[in-house]
Amino acid sequence: MAKNTFAKSSSSVVPWLALALVVLILDQFSKVLIMGYYQLGDGTTITSFLNIVRVHNTGAAFSFLAAASGWQRWFFTAIGVVAALVIVWLLRSHSGQKLFSFALACILGGAVGNVLDRLMHGYVVDFMDFHWHGAHFPAFNLADSAITLGAACLILDELLRVRRGR
Repeated sequence: MAKNTFAKSSSSVVPWLALALVVLILDQFSKVLIMGYYQLGDGTTITSFLNIVRVHNTGAAFSFLAAASGWQRWFFTAIGVVAALVIVWLLRSHSGQKLFSFALACILGGAVGNVLDRLMHGYVVDFMDFHWHGAHFPAFNLADSAITLGAACLILDELLRVRRGR
């Protein structure tokens, strides 16, 4: 009986891992395009509030620890690898919870995308530069967008869970 339960749970994780793979592929493809067509610092105005610009981020979100001496590359890589392992474990345990698993798959794909950047380049390639009335949001990439979407979905999932519990 336990063998069938395991097979059932591991097969239901496949769509979530496939979604994470799609996020990873789109992220890496977009970064290959940016690195192929833009030099560091080059940019193109797309709209009145969006530029495409090639930026290298050696830190974490909002360039946290970007000015450190280089140890942060391995620190953030290790965090990303541990997070990916925990997420895969959570997906195997909760693959039937659609919103929760969608959120985790988005975060997984984004985290692995940024880990690959750190391993291959020593930095994360960012390129979306949003601005409004002279103020610029720090540049980010598709992996960051997927992580943010996943985090928002985790919050929504928890709010819905609490509401159902009342």
